[in-house]
Amino acid sequence: MLLYDSIYKWDGFGGRLKLASGKCLLRLYDLTRGGDHNPALLKPFIALTTDHPDSGMSIKSCAGHIATCLVKDFSVDPARMTYIEYYPAVIYGEHDQHCIAERFESLEFVWCEGKALHPKWRALPENMLGQVQSLARGMEQVKV
Repeated sequence: MLLYDSIYKWDGFGGRLKLASGKCLLRLYDLTRGGDHNPALLKPFIALTTDHPDSGMSIKSCAGHIATCLVKDFSVDPARMTYIEYYPAVIYGEHDQHCIAERFESLEFVWCEGKALHPKWRALPENMLGQVQSLARGMEQVKV
């Protein structure tokens, strides 16, 4: 079940200057809810993020801070959440002859006192790729 599908804004950690504040596109799913009778999942929450074109910060540079905010704002157990960054395909060149393929990166964090620390980026496991691609469909179309 889709719990959230919109622009997600986070406050930075720079006090009055709001350093490192930004926004991204977020889809948050709880796979335990819905009509499918899936077997019990160890990590049923999927947080799917992608960069917002108007944000001053990238999701990659603030991954730990975003994950920490998501856990707090949505009351998600971090041990039961899979955090994924989505980068849509990019076509470029004078005649659109080049393409950087879309990619999904799964992140693992060390959780300490409710904070996501030491992110490790990994390619999304093949057994999850098809499902996550369908969850991300249309996400690159920004809802400003």
